[in-house]
Amino acid sequence: MEKATLKLRGMSCASCASSIEEAISSVPGVNECSVNFGAEQATVEYDPRTTDVQTIQDAVDEAGYSAYPLPEQNLMAGEDDTEKTTRLRESRYLLRKVIVAGVIGAVLVIGSLPMMLGLNLPLIPTWLHNSWVQLVLTTPVLFWCGADFFKNAWKALKRHAATMDTLVALGTGAAYLYSLFATVFPSFFVAQGLKPDVYYEAAVVIIALILLGRWLENRAKGQTSEAIRKLVGLQAKTARLIRNGQEVDVPIEQVQIDDVVLVRPGEKVPVDGEVVEGTSTVDEAMVTGESVPVKKQPGDEVIGATINKTGSFKFRATRVGKDTVLAQIVQLVQQAQGSKAPIQRLADQVTSWFVPAVIAIALLTFIIWYNIMGNVTLALITTVGVLIIACPCALGLATPTSVMVGTGKGAENGILIKGAESLELAHQIQTIVLDKTGTITQGKPTVTDFVTVNGTANGNEIKLIQLAASIERNSEHPLAEAVVRYAQSQEVPLADVRNFEAVAGSGVQGIVSNRLVQIGTQRWMEELSIDTQALQQDKERLEYLGKTAVWLAVDGEIKGVMGIADAIKPTSTQAVRALQKLGLEVVMLTGDNRRTAESIAHEVGIGRVLAEVRPDQKATTVQKLQSEGKIVAMVGDGINDAPALAQADVGIAIGTGTDVAIAASDITLISGDLQGIVTAIQLSRATIRNIRQNLFFAFIYNVAGIPIAAGILFPIFGWLLNPIIAGAAMAFSSVSVVSNALRLRNFQPKTLG
Repeated sequence: MEKATLKLRGMSCASCASSIEEAISSVPGVNECSVNFGAEQATVEYDPRTTDVQTIQDAVDEAGYSAYPLPEQNLMAGEDDTEKTTRLRESRYLLRKVIVAGVIGAVLVIGSLPMMLGLNLPLIPTWLHNSWVQLVLTTPVLFWCGADFFKNAWKALKRHAATMDTLVALGTGAAYLYSLFATVFPSFFVAQGLKPDVYYEAAVVIIALILLGRWLENRAKGQTSEAIRKLVGLQAKTARLIRNGQEVDVPIEQVQIDDVVLVRPGEKVPVDGEVVEGTSTVDEAMVTGESVPVKKQPGDEVIGATINKTGSFKFRATRVGKDTVLAQIVQLVQQAQGSKAPIQRLADQVTSWFVPAVIAIALLTFIIWYNIMGNVTLALITTVGVLIIACPCALGLATPTSVMVGTGKGAENGILIKGAESLELAHQIQTIVLDKTGTITQGKPTVTDFVTVNGTANGNEIKLIQLAASIERNSEHPLAEAVVRYAQSQEVPLADVRNFEAVAGSGVQGIVSNRLVQIGTQRWMEELSIDTQALQQDKERLEYLGKTAVWLAVDGEIKGVMGIADAIKPTSTQAVRALQKLGLEVVMLTGDNRRTAESIAHEVGIGRVLAEVRPDQKATTVQKLQSEGKIVAMVGDGINDAPALAQADVGIAIGTGTDVAIAASDITLISGDLQGIVTAIQLSRATIRNIRQNLFFAFIYNVAGIPIAAGILFPIFGWLLNPIIAGAAMAFSSVSVVSNALRLRNFQPKTLG
């Protein structure tokens, strides 16, 4: 399967989105399709052996809309302004129509005031009362300003569908045709004892108001993608390369992997790389959310778009173009903004039958009022009011606009959310499982104690360090790295290893200098029938101090035990407390022995500990928690956490961890700070609250508005809803929903620790 993202044109409401989704889904070879009305995008998963993007585009064209593939974000070439230019052009075109329709509408309303008020107003020119003059003024508005409504309604009719344009075309068309008939054949009405009233002003003002609403909506939609524009704008435009001993400034798109780049104080780091010369501090807040500048020295990684603060340094480019961290962030945000949240399903189901239902209600309204009152004018006003006030747009915009703003706000706070489903599910989390190493702790353990059976006589300790570090050099485990660093600090040379083997969750073994060396846990030593009694008291003392005890056996005999400590991250305790204040159960998961695990858990305030869990058991452990009926989130950073991250309802990866863990997760914390989990959950809750507000107002608006327009209040108060007011209400319903969604841009995480 392959995925394609298409930019859509011609949509006017959520019913259009449903029509496009149905058209694409009917193409043979399309496995899944999601159309986002707010983002004006379609995400399509398809089988390339059966179909292609062009065939999918053709299906959209046949449905009466247009689509084109969304180009991959190319940060190295700068921001692609095509989309921005198109939106501005559309906005100006709409504004011209709004002005023309608004001016003519104002003139017609002034001319109709005597008829509306039943008064003689001498200040209003008499020629404005003339229905023929009003006809001449109205016609260009209807068929130029409102042309798209009628074109789109006709396209929908040809494919046996109905959209919001259908409602507007029917409403304004009915008012225009009725007024035209009254203008041309006034005697018909006089013969029946009726006044040949005309409603040209209603048709024109309705079109003006709806176009005004679309113009405001268009502008507001543009603001929902502000986060992406901010991220893209962070990228440097040029880079200073060192070539043949000379400094050369080149456009950023010309930087290649392995190029050496010079960065001076105050300059942006152009691309991702590794420092090879010099030291400095770098402000990474715009990418990672980390407020304190980070010290950089040879061997450290630097991220493109971050700002060099104090010194100059040279670095080797390791990732350029679409592979940089910033480019991947932008791509993830785009993917999330184009996705569809499960909460949107209800709105989708409603909009699929909404327009046909409104048309049926409008016809029923006309029939009832005409039969009861025998007054075609009364029946027409109520019918037009029903057609005009009904608006499925607000329902269609309620969810996607909030998701777009929410995911963008997440990126600004160093939180990458892969999709709308993850964003929605995060607010339901009940239990959060934190892996210890690299998540609660720094992930850079150090050897603090090395106790041997025979002490240090005759260089015994140095020999054992050599054996242990030689074996551990072949392992990627953080504890193994600690042992190797310890040997390097003692300037102990390492030896060759044969028959190296890593036993998952237990330890490592191999042959060094013709001796069998085994390093691992107490449980593994017991499985190997190796007696650990000689150093048992030392092991218990180390664990009491919160250190991990690692046994060293040579040729089947215990020779020593190492105490390895991994410092707790400065913010872990505060983050755990904040998660608990959010009402979440916090659980620590680790492969460490229970005594060490409980010591660390106690220090950060975690009550429930799952210790001595092997890597292959982590996913099963998460599954057991889920079997308790809980929505479980898993937070981890290592390769061995990937299955558990995938198993969890919400997988949260520490961005400083491995690519495998990040790929298996639903949410990634770029900075590695656990406070990001708190922010992610707060953002999820704020977004879902915002979506529910939008849906509530959209439903209430239609539930209350349609009956009022149908004249339900007329028998009680003798009052009918003017179609002009109905048009204004419909126009601003969508604007209000988008405006409410934009309030999320003011989201600020609360400090709960």
